Amino acid sequence: MNDETALIARAVDGDKAALEQVVRLLQDPLYRLALRMVWRPADAEDATQEILIRVVTRLSSWRAEAKLLTWAYRIGVNYLLNLRRQTPQEVRELSLDEFRDSLVDGLATADYTGPEASLLVNEVRLTCSQAVLQCLERAERIAFVLGEVFELSSTEAAWILEVTPAAYRKRLERARRRIQAFLNSTCGLVNDNAFCRCAKRVDKAVAVGRVDPRQPALATHPVSGRGVEEAAVQLHDLHDAAAVFRAHPDYAAPKAKTDAVLALLNSGRFPLLK
Repeated sequence: MNDETALIARAVDGDKAALEQVVRLLQDPLYRLALRMVWRPADAEDATQEILIRVVTRLSSWRAEAKLLTWAYRIGVNYLLNLRRQTPQEVRELSLDEFRDSLVDGLATADYTGPEASLLVNEVRLTCSQAVLQCLERAERIAFVLGEVFELSSTEAAWILEVTPAAYRKRLERARRRIQAFLNSTCGLVNDNAFCRCAKRVDKAVAVGRVDPRQPALATHPVSGRGVEEAAVQLHDLHDAAAVFRAHPDYAAPKAKTDAVLALLNSGRFPLLK
């Protein structure tokens, strides 16, 4: 019996310490998955709580056909693809072309040099890459996140999405082409000849409310590994489209939400299925 199998067996048998270990093991990866799909941290927190409850209450059905996290991703992806709540881009049905046009509007002639310049430039970069993802329809977005951001193999990603590897690769390639074309024509981080620069978007992003200078949502987000600056090094080293999306810090799920999940599970309202 391997470590994961033994851990799940203990959790299903009612070992509260094992149950907590499962939740702590999965919380951050599932939160990062949710954040890439729903954009805003508050919405990602709510989604992660729901996904964790679904995962834990189905632990007895896990048969080690995939790694525990991969299996949890399948449950999370199914929840996120069917989520009724829409992101702002989904509500507006904003396309990548329309988003590109919006970035031209209000682009400053010089880099932002005001208070907390580095922090706010990072916030613009992180927020913008999140917004780009939301311009993809959900099936393409999740294919891109699994393959290009999380760097899962096509076999793993196809299993999560319950499609054939060939179908997954076709979906990923479609998303990859759209993202690459957008960034090549727009983003100075990928193409030196592209028009948009994060440091020239700060004033406009603040003015329209995309960035809150008093409380940046992503640049100051708690992390469980890489921070903002460490992640940004990867972007400048690789200088490609996928790196723009991978160069986010290792966001950590809020402890309060995780504690709330554990409290619910320990309350007896969500018994494990033995």
